[in-house]
Amino acid sequence: MARIEGVLDRNWLTNGGPLVEEFEGEVAAVSGVRHAIATCNGTLALEIAISAAGLAGEVITTPFTFVATAHALRRLGITPVFCDVDPVTHNIDPAQVERLVTPRTTGILGVHLWGRPCAVDELTDIADRHGLRLLFDASHALACSSGGRMIGGFGAAETFSFHATKFVNSFEGGAIVTDDDALAERARLIRNFGFADYDQVRALGTNGKMAEVAAAMGLTSLESRDRFTAVNHQNHAAYRTGLAGVQGIEVVPYDDEELTTRQYVVVEVDETAGLSRDDLQEVLWAENVLARRYFYPGCHRVEPYVTEQDEQRLLMPATDRLAHRLLTLPTGTGVDATDIDVIAGIIERAVELGPLLASALPRRQPAPTPVAPMPSDGQASPE
Repeated sequence: MARIEGVLDRNWLTNGGPLVEEFEGEVAAVSGVRHAIATCNGTLALEIAISAAGLAGEVITTPFTFVATAHALRRLGITPVFCDVDPVTHNIDPAQVERLVTPRTTGILGVHLWGRPCAVDELTDIADRHGLRLLFDASHALACSSGGRMIGGFGAAETFSFHATKFVNSFEGGAIVTDDDALAERARLIRNFGFADYDQVRALGTNGKMAEVAAAMGLTSLESRDRFTAVNHQNHAAYRTGLAGVQGIEVVPYDDEELTTRQYVVVEVDETAGLSRDDLQEVLWAENVLARRYFYPGCHRVEPYVTEQDEQRLLMPATDRLAHRLLTLPTGTGVDATDIDVIAGIIERAVELGPLLASALPRRQPAPTPVAPMPSDGQASPE
């Protein structure tokens, strides 16, 4: 509130005020890069980074991500070429990326899902050999590392989201981070309508600026990131303990050798659980536990992509499998060990009664194709 009152006292509400500049400096420091360009949301951060990197034609990306990743490309007239994911890491599979490179390919857009890093070295090698630009959607990965190096400095640029449901939030916001001086300069131009000075427009741009009140929240949130991380680690460990030995339920692990914020608790529900992931979600919702299926049904199966691609392009077996098996559970500072004990107990009991519950729950009709995306709610929209 002191920061917000300062904004009002200064009468400087937007257009690169002192709090935005301070926030950019802090984000750059956390990420170990020279430049952070704050934006009004994570989607525009992606669009601006894509434009500043000069991408066009086709860009290879993952279908197992929030739809903003694909939409940012498509809205700029670029064709997202979906590449299936590694079933273990849940990230884009570099072994399949190279087969998708065509003369129209200009870049690769990876996503560090759950804050677990992509195969950065392999993707960098592919991009270098084919003369492609490499970008990363790092919306889940602020303050995480890959190979001991902070996420933020890989590829030509990476982008963060500071949506209200994120580990660090600015109410709504985003940022582009990079060590590429020229790309950073272009991104700053694009973010502010192409203005290079008071009345000098030097490029095609948009209005992607972060407001001062958002930066006030972002700075305040950053100050608490160590506490947020500690709570998330405790919660993740508590879920792993509480669900250990529950048949058919696996808590997706993080690499203890890397810095991770563990802002997501993801469980994989397999057939041995005796009930489906969707059945388990219905049980949890009935108990007011708002678990969420991510990223159902995959970008390749929502509009406009599902009707634009031939059947062969829709074959994403690893993505389809994960989209029908993964469930995220409540975590963060609003959840404590007692809550987790209750949630784990509900899941354990649901599995014990799996076949009985499955037969009692209403039967869903198979979703038609094309499949509409789920409506967004809070961290259901991990932009």
